[in-house]
Amino acid sequence: MTEARSKGARRKAREAALQVLYQMDLTGQTAERALSLYWAHLGVGSGARDFAETLVRGYAAHGDEVDARIRDVSHHWRLERMARVDRNILRLGTCELMQMDDVPRRVTLNEAVELAKRFGSDGSPSFVNGVLDRIASDLGKA
Repeated sequence: MTEARSKGARRKAREAALQVLYQMDLTGQTAERALSLYWAHLGVGSGARDFAETLVRGYAAHGDEVDARIRDVSHHWRLERMARVDRNILRLGTCELMQMDDVPRRVTLNEAVELAKRFGSDGSPSFVNGVLDRIASDLGKA
């Protein structure tokens, strides 16, 4: 697979993972149920699907720790009061920073900002970038 195709597949995977996390956040469904429903109605290529499932399952397994990291750095913003899209982009990015050593910090932050531009409000990109940058620094991710 070429690097360009890989990047495209991962971007699609992040979009799918965001939509699944959003669904879980909204409905309280388990990761497995949300993934099953998502794939039954929407689809992406198999490479993107595998990466999306890794991200979603990573959050499902470590959600309390992920949310705690976000809370620790988001001064003056309670997680529950954040816009649902922003909250789930932060969850996705934080999972990636915590669990995927092979993904460079700048890639994670850039991809999260792109998701925020596409799915969030006008202020979402800078908010997401600021929070994830602090988390990456706290984790010592170069």
